[in-house]
Amino acid sequence: MPAPATTYSDDLELLRSAAVAAGILACGFFRRDVRSWQKDNASPVSEADIVVDNYLAQTLLAARSDYGWLSEETADNARRLDCERVFIIDPIDGTRGFLRGEDSWTLSLAVVENGVPVAGVVYAPARDELYEAEKGGGARLNGKPLRRSRRAGAAPLIPAPGAVHQEMQAAGLHYTRGPAYPSLAYRLVQVATGRLDAAVARRGSQDWDIAAAALILDEAGIGFADVCTGFPRFNRAEVRHGALAALSDMSLKPLVHAALIKVYGCPAEDGSASSPIGPSRTDMTNG
Repeated sequence: MPAPATTYSDDLELLRSAAVAAGILACGFFRRDVRSWQKDNASPVSEADIVVDNYLAQTLLAARSDYGWLSEETADNARRLDCERVFIIDPIDGTRGFLRGEDSWTLSLAVVENGVPVAGVVYAPARDELYEAEKGGGARLNGKPLRRSRRAGAAPLIPAPGAVHQEMQAAGLHYTRGPAYPSLAYRLVQVATGRLDAAVARRGSQDWDIAAAALILDEAGIGFADVCTGFPRFNRAEVRHGALAALSDMSLKPLVHAALIKVYGCPAEDGSASSPIGPSRTDMTNG
């Protein structure tokens, strides 16, 4: 397959314009009486998710017909595995919060090239916050370079599931329990802003949950890794990941990573988990 003729900047511009238009669509459903239902994995989906997903698929694939497509709300198509570049999309990340009327839900849009994110947007329309990055081009918030605001002298602010908190506390980590934003993508990029000092995710996050945020964090100089395998790879046949951690201070890494591995384990070569605590149905979703 010939190399794409478009640059990473071209792809980012396309993602940005599509995200803004899709955000307007999503806001038309926000804090309204919206139909919703449960998917097979017990995570919620709403009519807003479907409308936004359809719009993004039509808009993005019309502009890049040779790109693959992977979205939380679209049936998977193995054709994506043969594409050099792939759109990886979560039309509404944080659907639970969206349905509750909370304002930190996001649209998460990425282009991945040969397994690596090269353009990404995490857009929180209700907060008027658009995070974006392109590979090698830095990260921005609302068009300005994304720079972390230091929280000098304060204990690290870290949201995490209860079992992980217990392990970090038992290990002697001194920190404050932070707010758990329902959108995983939003939670992760807050480590780049300085609102959080670390953010973690249970085993079972999927490509669409993290692809855009992974690039934004990387371009902002924030350490981000699957605690079992390192920086995530995307657009593989298996789109789920191990437990994840984004860290502004790498001195936190030993205790945070150890706590996540103790609670969730790492996949063995046969695909099973090495930890006695496997992912529950809730663990497997970040919607």
